[in-house]
Amino acid sequence: MTKADVIFKANIKKIMDEGVWSEQARPKYKNGQTANSKYITGSFAEYNLAKGEFPITTLRPIPIKSAIKEIFWIYQDQSNDLGLLNDKYKVKYWNDWEVGNTGTIGQRYGAVVKKHDIINKILKQLEANPWNRRNVISLWDYEAFEESEGLLPCAFQTMFDVRRVDGDIYLDATLTQRSNDMLVAHHINAMQYVALQMMIAKHFGWKVGKFFYFVNNLHIYDNQFEQARELLKRQATDCQPHLVLNVPEGTNFFDIKPEDFELLDYESVKPQLKFDLAI
Repeated sequence: MTKADVIFKANIKKIMDEGVWSEQARPKYKNGQTANSKYITGSFAEYNLAKGEFPITTLRPIPIKSAIKEIFWIYQDQSNDLGLLNDKYKVKYWNDWEVGNTGTIGQRYGAVVKKHDIINKILKQLEANPWNRRNVISLWDYEAFEESEGLLPCAFQTMFDVRRVDGDIYLDATLTQRSNDMLVAHHINAMQYVALQMMIAKHFGWKVGKFFYFVNNLHIYDNQFEQARELLKRQATDCQPHLVLNVPEGTNFFDIKPEDFELLDYESVKPQLKFDLAI
C-alpha cells in the first residue's frame, strides 16, 4: 500500500463519516439533476518525491497519459482551444466544458498562462535567483472571468521553492485547489502537477524534492457513494509507483514531450469504476 492509498482511504472515510452536505450546488449531472456532494474543508498532504512517495492511488486505475497531456496543453501550448486538445493529444473530457460554440473553455487555464507569459517569467526568475520566494503561478484572474463564461479554475495556484541539500538542488512545489472531486480528480490533479514540477526541475538540471497538496473543498458527489464504499473495501497492491522523465538534464521546458514521461512499477486494482461527471 502506498502513502497515497493510505491518504485516499482516510479522506474517503472522513468525507463519508464527517462531511457536510453542499447547499445551492452549482454543478449538474448530464441528466440535469443538481449534483450535490458531501465535503470537508482544509485537506492537506505532503509527498517526498525524492524518497519515492508519489501521489497516485493503486485502488483504481488512474489515466496518467491523458492527464499529463492536459498539462502540456495548459502550460506548454498555453491554450484553451479544445480542437488542439482533441486533435493533438486525443483528450476529449474537457469537451463537456465548452463555452457556447466557441470551441474553447473560455478565458481559462492556458489562456491565462499565455496572457501573463507565466511560464517564461517563472523560468526567468528561477534562473536569475533560484532562492527567490516569488515563483507563483496563479490562474485566478478576475479580468479573464469577466471576459467570458467558463469553469473557474480548480487547481488555480502553484508555488515553487528550491533547497540545497548536500550540494544538490531540489525543487519543491505546492499545489492549491479551491475544489476537488475526491474519487475522480484527486490523484489526477496531484500527479499532473508533479509532472509540471519535474519539467521545471529538468529544465535546470535539479532534483525533484517535495510536493505539497492543499485542497480547500474536498468532496464526493452523491452519485458516487457506492463507488466510495467499494474503494474502502479494496485492498491496495504492493507496488511502489514512480514517474520518470526520460530526457537529459537541462532539456528546455518547451522541448519536453508527453511521451518522455513513464510511470514505472504501477499496478492498480481492477475493474475500473464508472463515474458520471458533474458539469
